[in-house]
Amino acid sequence: MHTAHPDRYADMPYRRTGRSGLKLPALSLGLWHNFGPNRPVETQRAILRRAFDLGVTHFDLANNYGPPPGAAESALGEALAADFAPYRDELVISTKAGYLMWPGPYGEWGSRKYLLSSLDQSLKRMGLEYVDIFYSHRPDPETPLEETMGALHSAVQQGKALYAGVSNYSPEQTREAARILADLGTPLLIHQPRYSMLDRRPEEQGLLDTLDDLQVGSIAYSPLEQGLLTSRYLDGIPEDSRAASDSPFLNSDAVTGELVDRLRALDEIARSRGQSLAQMALAWVLRGGRVTSALVGASSPRQLEDSVAAIGNLDFDPAELTRIDALTTGA
Repeated sequence: MHTAHPDRYADMPYRRTGRSGLKLPALSLGLWHNFGPNRPVETQRAILRRAFDLGVTHFDLANNYGPPPGAAESALGEALAADFAPYRDELVISTKAGYLMWPGPYGEWGSRKYLLSSLDQSLKRMGLEYVDIFYSHRPDPETPLEETMGALHSAVQQGKALYAGVSNYSPEQTREAARILADLGTPLLIHQPRYSMLDRRPEEQGLLDTLDDLQVGSIAYSPLEQGLLTSRYLDGIPEDSRAASDSPFLNSDAVTGELVDRLRALDEIARSRGQSLAQMALAWVLRGGRVTSALVGASSPRQLEDSVAAIGNLDFDPAELTRIDALTTGA
């Protein structure tokens, strides 16, 4: 059993999620493609232990994380039993449902049957009685939003989730989801959008403004844009990189010479701030407090430590922001 560091809460800032009573660490750990049978169990457990010791109290999952789907939740379940049983009440654990998990018409999207069945499976894999946050992972174009939100409300009413969230919803869908949930008596806690210096859609489409208006929290995924906003691509495409493998999440065509030049210029700004490019990218997402938390992945404890070091400088002066905008939006 892990003995947590006594000073684990000394340095990490915690931000209130919307108008709720729940605070999240500025950086949360996403258990996406680094947790499953293709990774050494001890490495996975070492990342989780180090995260908690650094004040990263939020572990974010989804039913389909792995690979294979479900593997990340199973890996976390084993780690919780082995290392974190005494600390369950110090952890925020979230999961989602919306993408394909099993064959047939009930294995994905947003029906009540799928969402609540999936949550039961997730709880079993993780060995938990409840999760702290349960998300609708994506809007379902065919299921009425009232049914999807009603399923989230039922999960909370049944004690299987403490809070309800949505991910990948448009501003309009988010506003309607919040209205439905409020009428049911379960507030919308949080939205999880994709957001980075290179992906400004939450700004451009008005999602951040909508969340401010609704007093709903936000947690940004892919703040490092699938690794582009790290030192990995400053000299082109490494042979062992995600882009070199033509991953469905990042392919080699995206890494153009023009993009590499912009990444190098961003790296120069980061260095002038005493940060790596990845640290500056995380700090940028967290700037000004509009985003509650940023999700990071990690393949080693050292990589996680590097990400957490971003909290040492979350402030930007106007000149820095202007230069970053010029390099990332053409403004």
